[in-house]
Amino acid sequence: MSTLRNKVQLIGHIGADPVIKTSTNGTKVSSIRLATKDLFKNKAGDWVDETQWHTLVVWGNINNMIEKHCQKGTQILIEGKIVYREYEDNNGDKRTITEIKVGNIVVMNKPKATQVNNRPEEEITEEDLPF
Repeated sequence: MSTLRNKVQLIGHIGADPVIKTSTNGTKVSSIRLATKDLFKNKAGDWVDETQWHTLVVWGNINNMIEKHCQKGTQILIEGKIVYREYEDNNGDKRTITEIKVGNIVVMNKPKATQVNNRPEEEITEEDLPF
């Protein structure tokens, strides 16, 4: 069991246009909110449609593809790992954030308004990053 890994795969829809920033050293970083749905029967036998929201963080050259192909409503598949980050809020209280650091992203489909060309989707992995 020495090969246990922190790995997550999700398929969902982007909830808002991605926010892409550039760090002082020129590295692009983006934050994306991803919605996933789970359909199940509860104890009463009723179907329940449950939505979970995930915060994705994407570093490096993958953001070039995100800028071109991703917007609110785009369905994507991501592979990454769960990370926890702590910070201190304005009141001095410690807060913990759970995020998914994305290593690979595949655009599954685009919102109808942007489906104007039929070129194949780009797939970029963490190995393609320059750092």
